Amino acid sequence: GPAVLIFLLIAAVTLFIDFWQKDHGGSRPLAVEATIQPTQAGAQNSIAVYFSDPLSLRKTGGPEESFVTAIESAQKSVDMAIYNISLESVVSALIAADKRGVTVRMVMESEAMDSRQAQRLLSAGIQIEGDRRESLMHNKFTVIDGSEVWTGSMNYTSTAAYDDFNNLLRLRSQRIAQNYTVEFEEMFVEGLFGQETRPATPHPQVVIDGVTIETYFSPDDGAAAQIIAEIRQAQHSIDFLAYAFTSDRIADAIIERAAEGVRVRGVFDEGQVGSNTGGEYGRFQAGRYDIRLDGIPGLMHHKVILIDDQVVITGSYNFSGNAERSNDENIVIIHSPVLAALYQEQFQTVYQNGK
Repeated sequence: GPAVLIFLLIAAVTLFIDFWQKDHGGSRPLAVEATIQPTQAGAQNSIAVYFSDPLSLRKTGGPEESFVTAIESAQKSVDMAIYNISLESVVSALIAADKRGVTVRMVMESEAMDSRQAQRLLSAGIQIEGDRRESLMHNKFTVIDGSEVWTGSMNYTSTAAYDDFNNLLRLRSQRIAQNYTVEFEEMFVEGLFGQETRPATPHPQVVIDGVTIETYFSPDDGAAAQIIAEIRQAQHSIDFLAYAFTSDRIADAIIERAAEGVRVRGVFDEGQVGSNTGGEYGRFQAGRYDIRLDGIPGLMHHKVILIDDQVVITGSYNFSGNAERSNDENIVIIHSPVLAALYQEQFQTVYQNGK
């Protein structure tokens, strides 16, 4: 039955991780793929997740390598909405794609457009639209050929790929790609950002062989309400990795479930805890919840909530008022114990390294 299939898939992932660790001197894999079978003949629907590994001394083989390969394989179009970009391999892949006739379009945070690599893209003739406003164009997503989306917490920078804890999620689905394309074109074509954007996601929920994938954009889709609705369903456990956590509403929902016996664990980015006003760390600490600060020089940049080892919430959306009300952001909510097992492996890495 389905339960047996899930168990076998998780076991296979565990065996792969064990094999990789033995074959690579004990280091964790930088990328592990969990695949959802096609829903129809010829379709290619799948999920893959890639994690950065700041605990490794290696500065090659990071999560961006698979992303670059995907750009190099693009046939028709690459639409990219990115807060910041400095990875030379990604920039070179975009310029090469443009030169071979692929339509490359970009949206960026205006303040990041002065960087050397952004200027290199502009000099190559690639059109970049800035948000031209105080609030942030904080998205980190790319749509390739209208058939796959790359999203998650990772900016396309070397520090994000190698010094910080980040996740990069690949979703192969034309309907999910359509959701992100609609959001991208609001920004790139219409120049609508932040509170000017409108709720227009064509397929907020997509089901692929029993796996429900929800996509929401901020501030137009009320992302906090969607996150809270999932938290309130928690029966056994809530594990979170939070770069910035200042949302009282989301913290309230977690604490309410903890009062009902749900196990809560979390890791905060130490720098954000030290600099944020109105952060939730002190509140969780006062309540004696099982929370830690990250233990790396770089950023604990994830924005992840795991519920009952069944549901993964991730994206660019920090758990903050700015993310909810003014920034351009996106989240995905994926109901998959197989994917949750991969994120749980990452949670354990960050948690055990924390303090």
